[in-house]
Amino acid sequence: MARGPKKHLKRLCAPKSWMLSKLGGVFAPKPSPGPHKMRECIPTIILLRNKLNYALNKAEVTKITMQRLISIDNKIRTDPNFPCGFMDILKIAKTGENFRILYDVKGRFLLHRISNEEAQYKLCKVKKLSMGPKNVPYIITTDGRTLRYPDPAVKANDTVFYELESGKMKDYIKFETGNLCMITGGRNLGRVGTIVSRERHAGSFDIVHVRDTVGHVFATRLNNIFVIGRGTRAFISLPRGKGVKLTIAEERDKRLQTK
Repeated sequence: MARGPKKHLKRLCAPKSWMLSKLGGVFAPKPSPGPHKMRECIPTIILLRNKLNYALNKAEVTKITMQRLISIDNKIRTDPNFPCGFMDILKIAKTGENFRILYDVKGRFLLHRISNEEAQYKLCKVKKLSMGPKNVPYIITTDGRTLRYPDPAVKANDTVFYELESGKMKDYIKFETGNLCMITGGRNLGRVGTIVSRERHAGSFDIVHVRDTVGHVFATRLNNIFVIGRGTRAFISLPRGKGVKLTIAEERDKRLQTK
């Protein structure tokens, strides 16, 4: 009889956003318990070995991490399976590189190279607002942080501007129509657009309508919305394509133009 949590993950059961080959072995790295859900994160080993090609196998990744060269959100991580999720900052000390983990419009994890200034902060979505002992208000963010004494105007589904060095909330962006957002789940994963409207459905899922920069309007659940900017100004730099999803025909035309 099995005792305790499962410590293995079959490759076919691994999330498609990791982009692992089907024939590359039976097993996949199982993310360690951490700040992100298993289906919404990617282990550090896959970033270093498969995405950045800094290692050929797990032994080499372990040698890199055990030299304390990798930090995630300004904390050195020596676990090769540590889970990195949406908006996390990956720093590599020896090369001086900084990456923000985002999604591309096809729903795959993307290492977006950023400057040293941008690597000092991250955006966190507020999951819950509550009151602790002695009536201390606090918020819980999607990346597992608890921030005490937030701004009284901050509510659930808003985004806070979190400074990694000081561990403090510096600013916030309200969830409201006209603000820029990125989709973090569902069919439209990775798309960027402006919030148009919100439909409230009592006892069911609230639906949010979003319009991207080329005028396409799409709808998704409220849980999948991550506000990233006020008006049309994003608080973070966006990857190539700016989160606009092209049709198959448009993609083909773009490919032919670059040839």
